[in-house]
Amino acid sequence: MKIYEYKGRKNLCGRRVKEARARRDITQAELAARLQIAGVTMERDSVSRIEIGTRFVTDYELTVLAKVLGVSMERLTEQED
Repeated sequence: MKIYEYKGRKNLCGRRVKEARARRDITQAELAARLQIAGVTMERDSVSRIEIGTRFVTDYELTVLAKVLGVSMERLTEQED
């Protein structure tokens, strides 16, 4: 599998995930637990790697992240200027 990056990151949503998580005042571990309850197997270190842009995010993970964080998928993938 070829590893792709866009502007040095492996996802578009990491910064927005971090923002949404911070607004809800939940830790990375709490977010990982909520994702697991929703059916996505993810540990705290994976949440960290998503937020710093070193981990790919699958479409089903993005869907559940948006739901758990109470934001739209479009919001999570908005490009920054």
